[in-house]
Amino acid sequence: MATLVIRDLRDDVKARLRIQAAEHGHSMEAEARALLTTALVGRRIEGMGTYIRELFADIGGVEITTPVRDEPARAARFDK
Repeated sequence: MATLVIRDLRDDVKARLRIQAAEHGHSMEAEARALLTTALVGRRIEGMGTYIRELFADIGGVEITTPVRDEPARAARFDK
């Protein structure tokens, strides 16, 4: 198990965490651990393109046709 130190946490966030922990009968540390676990476990880790596509999926999309290559790819030249 790892240890995590969180610096510069806003005072109001710490106060809310303390209250929520008390409501659930947890320590602040246990409450923070539960919140992080709930927020992050089970999330898919995808690439940036997939993330952007899913972010804007609700507003529709644009179909883009990829041109067919009629010659093999060439290496970039940097001597010019």
